[in-house]
Amino acid sequence: MKARRSSTFWWSILIIIMLLIQRSTQEEEDVKVALITFLTNLSGPNSTPPLNWSASSDPCAGGWQGITCYPGTLTIKSVLLEGMNLSGKLDAASLCKAQSLKVLSVQNNSISSAIPAEISNCTKMTHLYLNQNLFSGALPASLAEMNNMKKLYLSNNDLTGNLPDFSKISGLASFLAENNQLTGELPEFHFSNFGEFNVSNNNFTGAIPESADVLDASSFAGNPNLCGKPLPKACDSPSPKKKTNSKSSSEAEKLVMFSGYLILGIFIAFFIVFWILRGRKKTANGEIEDIEGKKGAITSESKSKTSSKTPANRSEYSISSLSNENVATLSSSLFVLEAQKLQTLRFEDLLRAPAELLGKGRHGSLYKVTMGDGSYLAVKRIKDSALSCEEFKRRMARIDKVKHPNVLNASAFYCSKQEKLVVYEFLQNGSLFDILHGRQQGRIFGWTPRLTVAASIAQGLAYMHDKLSEERVAHGNLKSSNILFNQNMDPCITEYGVNFIDTDNQETSGHSSGYIAPESGKGLSKFTLEADVYSFGVLLLEVLTGKLVQNNGFDLAKWVHSVVSEEWTAEVFDKALMDEGASEQRMVALLQVAVQCVSISPDCRPQMAQVSAMINNIKEDEDKSTTSEGDSLE
Repeated sequence: MKARRSSTFWWSILIIIMLLIQRSTQEEEDVKVALITFLTNLSGPNSTPPLNWSASSDPCAGGWQGITCYPGTLTIKSVLLEGMNLSGKLDAASLCKAQSLKVLSVQNNSISSAIPAEISNCTKMTHLYLNQNLFSGALPASLAEMNNMKKLYLSNNDLTGNLPDFSKISGLASFLAENNQLTGELPEFHFSNFGEFNVSNNNFTGAIPESADVLDASSFAGNPNLCGKPLPKACDSPSPKKKTNSKSSSEAEKLVMFSGYLILGIFIAFFIVFWILRGRKKTANGEIEDIEGKKGAITSESKSKTSSKTPANRSEYSISSLSNENVATLSSSLFVLEAQKLQTLRFEDLLRAPAELLGKGRHGSLYKVTMGDGSYLAVKRIKDSALSCEEFKRRMARIDKVKHPNVLNASAFYCSKQEKLVVYEFLQNGSLFDILHGRQQGRIFGWTPRLTVAASIAQGLAYMHDKLSEERVAHGNLKSSNILFNQNMDPCITEYGVNFIDTDNQETSGHSSGYIAPESGKGLSKFTLEADVYSFGVLLLEVLTGKLVQNNGFDLAKWVHSVVSEEWTAEVFDKALMDEGASEQRMVALLQVAVQCVSISPDCRPQMAQVSAMINNIKEDEDKSTTSEGDSLE
């Protein structure tokens, strides 16, 4: 009896195991059948894509064309069916049976259905590419429920209706919906997160959300009824408020209005008193004379040339109008470092010469000064310096002894308790920032020039770090706008070692903050060689991605980490480089160097000498490849 019970027990266990195996197998079979149904519906009556999808094989182990799976598993990661002349409908109900699916791309087909609401059943999806098809109808509200979505491409279709409230998707980093017939007002996206955003050539109406001013006007062009920044068309009036019948609400509005008038009146009174106390008066010729008898000419007409990417107003001043010192006390205080180039330079001439403001940043302001002979100089005015005058003189003298062709040395400098000015040769061929971000139209900046520039900058920075290692004098503010091109179009690092701020004044401004290492920004001691390596790593990412480094919530280093972690490394690179056919292997190698440089821990970052060596190896491989291709063509 006991033996019989034991036998029955084991038979029961065996049956349960077989049922579980059968159920598991059945679930896999359901997914295969669902995917084949999805493909059949997607193909349409006029197309049969040459795919080897078969119920008799496994999508992962059988190598179904267009299917990729997670390494070491039998779970589906992506379905890529691009440019296959598909003309059916998108059967999302069948597709989303594959619960592990993260990426769907059916771009460049002729799919003509509406986008089904069931697409939200793909709960793990992060990348959805439906662009360049014939999708029509309104977007389903369920799209806004796909909380894991990072990239959504809907451009070049026939979509209509309003956009869902995509503000619910906090991680959305790319949204392309240009060239459709979408209508209504734009919702409040998390605009600061976007690496890509475009809703141009639709029928949107109303005011663009204020937070969208971080984007270019081209992202909203072709919508005649849109207004507000960054478009040049201003809105006539604020959006009308919703009416309410509530008496308390009406009274609250009146109270707010009365308070507003009161505050405005106080502000105007304060403003008048402030100007009276300043004791200044305008003279007839447009000069301003203060109570101390100092004079500084400021032109009455501003030559303002504002840009969405460079916020500085470019107006003409004289340096003396910006200085806190009396001109008479300054003429003997100019320390000239390059006597041959500046033999006739007198400081009073420099101070009185017309000066155009080129930019204001975290460490001071930069001016283009026009001298009497028509030549130009660049003058950096340093604010909130934590160095004493003697320390500043020693530093400038020490830096001047270190010469490298890819580093622009100062020509002269001035120092007092209130002022520190550094004079440079003015380089007229623009900056790396200008070339990368389209300020110099018609100039092609392909992969080989970018790699060459990166190698040159790395060499120059590594040389400075080596020669100034004992003093540990870092650049302190390395960024693409501080990489200028000389007359031979060789890149030159500018402003080396002159960037430092008082520990009590740590504000940041402009796009430069995106280059600053996590540990920096808290005083002079934090401007280290390791922080320079981080800044150089971000600059490399800027060169590879072509994306603007901003101070509006978008962190280029974090964005690259997130994309690479999803194993979509190719999406990091500038589309212009991919279209050029640049070597993805060497671009990935340079990306790996950049990722090492932007390590959160300063101790984990390589030294600039190591960085330079790694980039030189990549460049040597590129040069060999270019030479061998040239030989084969011959």
